[in-house]
Amino acid sequence: MDYKMPHRCPVCDHEMQITKLMCTHCPTKIEGEFSTCKFCKLPAEQLIFVEAFIKCRGNIKEVEKELGISYPTVRGRLDSVIEALGYRVEGEREKDSQGESLRRQDILEALERGEISPEEAARQMRKERS
Repeated sequence: MDYKMPHRCPVCDHEMQITKLMCTHCPTKIEGEFSTCKFCKLPAEQLIFVEAFIKCRGNIKEVEKELGISYPTVRGRLDSVIEALGYRVEGEREKDSQGESLRRQDILEALERGEISPEEAARQMRKERS
């Protein structure tokens, strides 16, 4: 069975570190402290988005069709991936009212698709106001 490596500790939620590698062909094993790439640390939802974005060659209209989401949702998810990779989103979307509106729209669309519960949607909306 092929399991994905957890990047966060299930007990304390701190970052996990790779300490052992082994060859799939021969009995070679290497121990040490190894790092992973930035993309490996993205949650599954963001990886699915990145894959669709690349498949569509960055064409937002095509990403909308591929994932069945709106333009503001595509922009919001792209911004969240950019931030998760450690980069600054130009225009500080968090501060302006248009950005707040886009994030609220993302939350409502996730609720509509059944990706989050009504309680989670309400929690996220309250978080947006503070």
